[in-house]
Amino acid sequence: MTDVRPLVRTERRGRAAILTLDHPPVNVLSRAVLDELTVRLDEAERDPEVRAVILASASERAFAAGADIREMAPMGPDEARAHGARGQGVTRRIERLPLPVIAAVHGACLGGGCEIALACDFLIASEEATFGQPEVNLGVMPGWGGTRRLPRRIGPAAARRWILTGRSVSASEALRAGLVHEVVPRAELLPAALRLAGELAERSAVAIAAAKYALLNAIDPTIDAGLAYELDLWARLFGTPGQKEGMRAFLEKRSLGATARDDWERVSEGFPWSGPRVRAPGGNGKKDDVSGEP
Repeated sequence: MTDVRPLVRTERRGRAAILTLDHPPVNVLSRAVLDELTVRLDEAERDPEVRAVILASASERAFAAGADIREMAPMGPDEARAHGARGQGVTRRIERLPLPVIAAVHGACLGGGCEIALACDFLIASEEATFGQPEVNLGVMPGWGGTRRLPRRIGPAAARRWILTGRSVSASEALRAGLVHEVVPRAELLPAALRLAGELAERSAVAIAAAKYALLNAIDPTIDAGLAYELDLWARLFGTPGQKEGMRAFLEKRSLGATARDDWERVSEGFPWSGPRVRAPGGNGKKDDVSGEP
């Protein structure tokens, strides 16, 4: 019998659990990777000796280059909703883990990879790291928490620019924006993460967990409703001409180019600008309430 190669490797360094994404060449976040990462996070929480978790990458090219577009391209709204819930489940698991989680980022950290990093408590990046939410280039939008967490990290103005243009930014720009806590040379990335993990391990474990939960509640008390709103919009984009053409262009390695607004009324059905079918969290609860921002 051939041994199955792990997609997420676990290593203990002192009181830190290092979870290393290992899905060559660029750690595309397939269903299998997401499921295995969830298992490894569960194991880290159950281990009484673990006091901090570090998410790292075995790839020299990427922390995680995004979701698996080949998996997602043929999906319709129902399949997309289930897949988006899986991705949101991983980011929510990281965010609610009662242990501090440190992302050690090198190379491309894009799309779903950026959303996983956003769910971590600390981000340390190498000088070569790049960040971005390029989903609009594929005819969709962030669906694993990016529209919720990026604005609270870097502010709404910068988040709009990143998400609506789909541009990538350097580690130094991410540091200035407030996304990244520290930028170090590549060789110092894991040592820097381990130093921070060691510092956190010296604190009371239950105090760290309680403070983490209190901060989450203070920063975004309605995150569950916001994630549901994001997921609804993300899933509705699947099956639209923009999504189909955008992902086809990506897989065929060609530019998407400008798209027309032909049949806009039909394509817009079910979206908040077309009627009362999607209600943003924090509204007044009336049937026609589509005001407010997620």
